[in-house]
Amino acid sequence: MEGERIKGFSCLSSVGACFLLSVVYVASLYVWNSPHNRNHPATIKKRFFSVFIMTLLSPAFLYYFLPENILKKVTLWQLIGIRCPGLFSAIVVPLILTMVLFTGPLCMQTRSGLWKLYFEPMYWKNNAKNLIWLRNQIVAPLSEEFTFRGCMLPLLLLCFRPMVAVVVCPLFFGVAHFHHMVELLRSGIGLKNALIISCFQFLYTTLFGAYSAFLFVKTGHILAPFVAHAFCNHMGFPDFSELLSYREPQRIGYAILFVVGLIAWCNLLVPLTNPSWYENDMYSLWKHSI
Repeated sequence: MEGERIKGFSCLSSVGACFLLSVVYVASLYVWNSPHNRNHPATIKKRFFSVFIMTLLSPAFLYYFLPENILKKVTLWQLIGIRCPGLFSAIVVPLILTMVLFTGPLCMQTRSGLWKLYFEPMYWKNNAKNLIWLRNQIVAPLSEEFTFRGCMLPLLLLCFRPMVAVVVCPLFFGVAHFHHMVELLRSGIGLKNALIISCFQFLYTTLFGAYSAFLFVKTGHILAPFVAHAFCNHMGFPDFSELLSYREPQRIGYAILFVVGLIAWCNLLVPLTNPSWYENDMYSLWKHSI
Protein backbone atom coordinates (compact mmCIF):
# COMPACT_ATOMS: atom_id res chain seq x y z
CA MET A 1 0.00 0.00 0.00
CA GLU A 2 1.36 3.45 -0.93
CA GLY A 3 2.49 5.45 2.10
CA GLU A 4 3.28 2.40 4.21
CA ARG A 5 6.90 2.07 5.31
CA ILE A 6 6.61 -1.16 7.25
CA LYS A 7 5.01 -4.19 5.69
CA GLY A 8 1.69 -4.88 7.38
CA PHE A 9 1.78 -1.55 9.22
CA SER A 10 -1.13 0.71 8.31
CA CYS A 11 -0.84 4.50 8.22
CA LEU A 12 -4.47 4.64 9.32
CA SER A 13 -3.74 2.58 12.43
CA SER A 14 -0.73 4.77 13.19
CA VAL A 15 -2.70 7.99 13.00
CA GLY A 16 -5.64 6.44 14.85
CA ALA A 17 -3.37 5.26 17.66
CA CYS A 18 -1.90 8.75 18.04
CA PHE A 19 -5.35 10.30 18.08
CA LEU A 20 -6.46 7.86 20.76
CA LEU A 21 -3.41 8.60 22.89
CA SER A 22 -4.00 12.35 22.67
CA VAL A 23 -7.65 11.88 23.71
CA VAL A 24 -6.65 9.74 26.69
CA TYR A 25 -4.02 12.30 27.71
CA VAL A 26 -6.51 15.19 27.74
CA ALA A 27 -9.24 13.06 29.37
CA SER A 28 -6.85 12.22 32.22
CA LEU A 29 -6.86 15.91 33.17
CA TYR A 30 -10.63 15.99 33.54
CA VAL A 31 -11.34 12.77 35.42
CA TRP A 32 -11.34 14.77 38.64
CA ASN A 33 -14.59 16.36 39.76
CA SER A 34 -13.28 19.70 41.00
CA PRO A 35 -14.99 23.11 41.33
CA HIS A 36 -11.63 24.89 41.16
CA ASN A 37 -9.89 26.43 38.14
CA ARG A 38 -6.70 25.07 36.56
CA ASN A 39 -4.43 27.26 38.72
CA HIS A 40 -5.85 26.15 42.07
CA PRO A 41 -3.32 24.05 44.05
CA ALA A 42 -5.81 21.18 44.43
CA THR A 43 -6.40 21.04 40.67
CA ILE A 44 -2.69 21.22 39.88
CA LYS A 45 -1.84 18.39 42.29
CA LYS A 46 -4.55 16.15 40.85
CA ARG A 47 -3.35 16.83 37.32
CA PHE A 48 0.23 16.11 38.37
CA PHE A 49 -0.99 12.66 39.35
CA SER A 50 -2.85 12.29 36.04
CA VAL A 51 0.20 13.09 33.90
CA PHE A 52 2.33 10.81 36.09
CA ILE A 53 -0.03 7.94 35.25
CA MET A 54 0.07 8.94 31.57
CA THR A 55 3.87 8.88 31.67
CA LEU A 56 3.63 5.26 32.77
CA LEU A 57 0.91 4.32 30.27
CA SER A 58 2.27 6.04 27.15
CA PRO A 59 5.27 3.69 26.64
CA ALA A 60 2.95 0.70 27.10
CA PHE A 61 0.67 2.25 24.50
CA LEU A 62 3.59 2.64 22.07
CA TYR A 63 4.75 -0.91 22.75
CA TYR A 64 1.27 -2.30 22.04
CA PHE A 65 0.89 -0.59 18.66
CA LEU A 66 4.43 -1.22 17.39
CA PRO A 67 4.91 -3.90 14.71
CA GLU A 68 6.41 -7.03 16.27
CA ASN A 69 9.73 -6.88 14.42
CA ILE A 70 10.68 -3.33 15.47
CA LEU A 71 11.88 -4.08 18.98
CA LYS A 72 14.20 -6.77 17.62
CA LYS A 73 16.24 -3.98 16.04
CA VAL A 74 16.00 -1.13 18.58
CA THR A 75 14.93 -0.80 22.19
CA LEU A 76 11.74 0.89 23.32
CA TRP A 77 13.81 3.51 25.17
CA GLN A 78 15.77 4.35 22.03
CA LEU A 79 12.50 4.91 20.20
CA ILE A 80 11.28 7.24 22.96
CA GLY A 81 14.56 9.15 22.94
CA ILE A 82 15.96 8.11 26.32
CA ARG A 83 19.66 7.40 25.76
CA CYS A 84 23.09 8.64 26.88
CA PRO A 85 25.18 9.19 23.70
CA GLY A 86 25.01 12.83 22.65
CA LEU A 87 23.01 13.82 25.74
CA PHE A 88 25.00 16.95 26.61
CA SER A 89 24.69 18.34 23.08
CA ALA A 90 20.97 17.52 23.05
CA ILE A 91 20.43 19.65 26.16
CA VAL A 92 22.68 22.61 25.37
CA VAL A 93 22.45 23.18 21.61
CA PRO A 94 18.61 23.18 21.22
CA LEU A 95 18.41 25.56 24.19
CA ILE A 96 20.87 27.97 22.56
CA LEU A 97 19.03 27.64 19.24
CA THR A 98 15.72 28.51 20.90
CA MET A 99 17.29 31.46 22.71
CA VAL A 100 18.43 32.80 19.33
CA LEU A 101 14.78 32.84 18.23
CA PHE A 102 13.98 34.96 21.30
CA THR A 103 16.80 37.44 20.72
CA GLY A 104 14.45 40.44 20.81
CA PRO A 105 12.55 39.51 24.01
CA LEU A 106 15.80 38.48 25.75
CA CYS A 107 17.38 41.85 24.96
CA MET A 108 14.32 43.62 26.38
CA GLN A 109 14.63 41.51 29.53
CA THR A 110 18.27 42.51 29.81
CA ARG A 111 17.38 46.19 29.56
CA SER A 112 14.63 45.88 32.19
CA GLY A 113 17.00 44.10 34.59
CA LEU A 114 14.89 40.94 34.72
CA TRP A 115 17.97 38.83 33.93
CA LYS A 116 19.40 39.68 37.35
CA LEU A 117 16.71 37.52 38.94
CA TYR A 118 18.13 34.40 37.34
CA PHE A 119 21.31 34.78 39.38
CA GLU A 120 19.42 35.04 42.66
CA PRO A 121 19.26 31.71 44.58
CA MET A 122 15.98 32.77 46.20
CA TYR A 123 14.37 33.10 42.77
CA TRP A 124 14.93 29.40 42.10
CA LYS A 125 14.18 28.36 45.68
CA ASN A 126 10.82 30.14 45.67
CA ASN A 127 9.89 28.83 42.23
CA ALA A 128 10.70 25.28 43.30
CA LYS A 129 7.86 25.64 45.84
CA ASN A 130 5.47 27.24 43.35
CA LEU A 131 3.07 24.68 41.86
CA ILE A 132 2.21 26.86 38.86
CA TRP A 133 5.89 27.34 38.03
CA LEU A 134 6.58 23.62 38.43
CA ARG A 135 3.64 22.83 36.15
CA ASN A 136 4.62 25.31 33.45
CA GLN A 137 8.37 24.73 33.48
CA ILE A 138 8.82 21.09 34.43
CA VAL A 139 5.76 18.84 34.60
CA ALA A 140 3.78 20.02 31.55
CA PRO A 141 6.75 20.26 29.15
CA LEU A 142 8.16 16.91 30.27
CA SER A 143 4.88 14.99 30.17
CA GLU A 144 3.76 16.55 26.88
CA GLU A 145 7.06 15.93 25.13
CA PHE A 146 7.24 12.39 26.48
CA THR A 147 3.73 11.58 25.26
CA PHE A 148 3.33 13.67 22.10
CA ARG A 149 6.90 13.32 20.84
CA GLY A 150 8.50 10.30 22.50
CA CYS A 151 5.51 7.97 22.27
CA MET A 152 3.68 9.29 19.21
CA LEU A 153 6.41 10.18 16.72
CA PRO A 154 7.89 6.66 16.54
CA LEU A 155 4.50 5.38 15.34
CA LEU A 156 4.25 8.12 12.72
CA LEU A 157 7.87 7.67 11.62
CA LEU A 158 7.14 4.04 10.82
CA CYS A 159 4.55 5.27 8.38
CA PHE A 160 5.69 8.66 7.12
CA ARG A 161 8.98 10.17 6.06
CA PRO A 162 10.60 12.21 8.88
CA MET A 163 9.58 15.67 7.67
CA VAL A 164 6.02 14.53 6.97
CA ALA A 165 5.80 13.08 10.48
CA VAL A 166 7.12 16.40 11.84
CA VAL A 167 4.13 18.13 10.22
CA VAL A 168 1.51 15.54 11.19
CA CYS A 169 2.52 15.03 14.83
CA PRO A 170 1.95 18.62 16.08
CA LEU A 171 -1.64 18.53 14.87
CA PHE A 172 -2.44 16.17 17.75
CA PHE A 173 -0.51 18.46 20.11
CA GLY A 174 -2.39 21.55 18.90
CA VAL A 175 -5.82 19.92 19.05
CA ALA A 176 -5.08 18.62 22.54
CA HIS A 177 -4.68 22.23 23.72
CA PHE A 178 -8.27 22.98 22.72
CA HIS A 179 -9.26 21.66 26.14
CA HIS A 180 -8.32 25.12 27.47
CA MET A 181 -11.46 26.39 25.76
CA VAL A 182 -13.54 24.57 28.38
CA GLU A 183 -11.73 26.44 31.14
CA LEU A 184 -12.12 29.76 29.31
CA LEU A 185 -15.86 29.24 29.11
CA ARG A 186 -15.99 28.31 32.79
CA SER A 187 -14.18 31.53 33.66
CA GLY A 188 -16.97 33.56 32.06
CA ILE A 189 -15.40 34.36 28.69
CA GLY A 190 -17.94 34.36 25.85
CA LEU A 191 -18.03 31.56 23.29
CA LYS A 192 -16.78 33.76 20.43
CA ASN A 193 -13.80 35.13 22.35
CA ALA A 194 -13.00 31.70 23.81
CA LEU A 195 -13.01 30.23 20.30
CA ILE A 196 -10.72 32.99 18.98
CA ILE A 197 -8.28 32.50 21.86
CA SER A 198 -8.35 28.73 21.42
CA CYS A 199 -7.75 28.96 17.67
CA PHE A 200 -4.78 31.24 18.31
CA GLN A 201 -3.44 28.77 20.89
CA PHE A 202 -3.94 25.96 18.37
CA LEU A 203 -1.92 27.89 15.78
CA TYR A 204 1.14 28.64 17.88
CA THR A 205 1.13 25.32 19.76
CA THR A 206 1.00 23.53 16.40
CA LEU A 207 3.89 25.62 15.07
CA PHE A 208 5.89 24.99 18.23
CA GLY A 209 4.94 21.31 18.05
CA ALA A 210 6.47 21.09 14.57
CA TYR A 211 9.70 22.65 15.88
CA SER A 212 9.70 20.31 18.87
CA ALA A 213 9.07 17.27 16.68
CA PHE A 214 11.90 18.38 14.38
CA LEU A 215 14.28 18.56 17.36
CA PHE A 216 13.25 15.09 18.48
CA VAL A 217 13.72 13.52 15.05
CA LYS A 218 17.07 15.19 14.36
CA THR A 219 18.63 14.72 17.82
CA GLY A 220 17.03 11.43 18.82
CA HIS A 221 16.71 12.75 22.39
CA ILE A 222 13.51 13.51 24.29
CA LEU A 223 15.36 16.10 26.38
CA ALA A 224 16.05 18.27 23.32
CA PRO A 225 12.39 19.26 22.80
CA PHE A 226 11.86 19.33 26.58
CA VAL A 227 14.44 22.09 27.20
CA ALA A 228 13.09 24.07 24.23
CA HIS A 229 9.53 23.63 25.50
CA ALA A 230 10.42 24.66 29.05
CA PHE A 231 12.26 27.75 27.79
CA CYS A 232 9.38 28.77 25.51
CA ASN A 233 6.93 28.37 28.40
CA HIS A 234 9.16 30.61 30.49
CA MET A 235 9.37 33.30 27.82
CA GLY A 236 5.75 33.08 26.73
CA PHE A 237 4.46 34.43 23.43
CA PRO A 238 6.44 37.59 22.50
CA ASP A 239 4.84 40.64 24.11
CA PHE A 240 4.53 43.02 21.19
CA SER A 241 2.61 45.51 23.34
CA GLU A 242 5.76 45.94 25.44
CA LEU A 243 7.72 46.55 22.26
CA LEU A 244 5.28 49.28 21.24
CA SER A 245 5.66 50.92 24.65
CA TYR A 246 9.26 51.91 23.86
CA ARG A 247 10.04 55.28 22.29
CA GLU A 248 11.98 55.75 19.10
CA PRO A 249 14.72 54.83 18.26
CA GLN A 250 14.63 52.03 20.88
CA ARG A 251 11.42 50.62 19.41
CA ILE A 252 13.00 50.26 15.98
CA GLY A 253 16.16 48.80 17.49
CA TYR A 254 14.29 46.08 19.39
CA ALA A 255 12.03 45.40 16.40
CA ILE A 256 15.16 44.79 14.31
CA LEU A 257 16.42 42.37 16.99
CA PHE A 258 13.12 40.44 16.75
CA VAL A 259 13.64 40.06 13.00
CA VAL A 260 17.37 39.28 13.33
CA GLY A 261 16.58 36.54 15.86
CA LEU A 262 14.03 34.94 13.53
CA ILE A 263 16.35 35.08 10.51
CA ALA A 264 19.30 33.71 12.51
CA TRP A 265 17.13 30.89 13.89
CA CYS A 266 15.98 29.93 10.38
CA ASN A 267 19.57 29.82 9.14
CA LEU A 268 20.92 27.90 12.14
CA LEU A 269 18.06 25.40 12.47
CA VAL A 270 19.45 22.78 10.09
CA PRO A 271 23.20 23.17 10.82
CA LEU A 272 22.72 23.03 14.61
CA THR A 273 20.51 19.94 14.42
CA ASN A 274 22.92 17.78 12.45
CA PRO A 275 22.19 14.22 13.71
CA SER A 276 25.93 13.46 13.93
CA TRP A 277 26.27 16.08 16.68
CA TYR A 278 23.96 13.98 18.84
CA GLU A 279 25.24 10.54 17.85
CA ASN A 280 21.77 9.98 16.43
CA ASP A 281 21.90 6.76 14.43
CA MET A 282 18.12 6.58 14.61
CA TYR A 283 17.74 9.37 12.04
CA SER A 284 19.31 7.32 9.26
CA LEU A 285 17.06 4.44 10.22
CA TRP A 286 13.95 6.62 10.04
CA LYS A 287 15.02 7.98 6.65
CA HIS A 288 15.33 4.52 5.17
CA SER A 289 12.63 2.85 7.28
CA ILE A 290 13.37 0.57 10.19
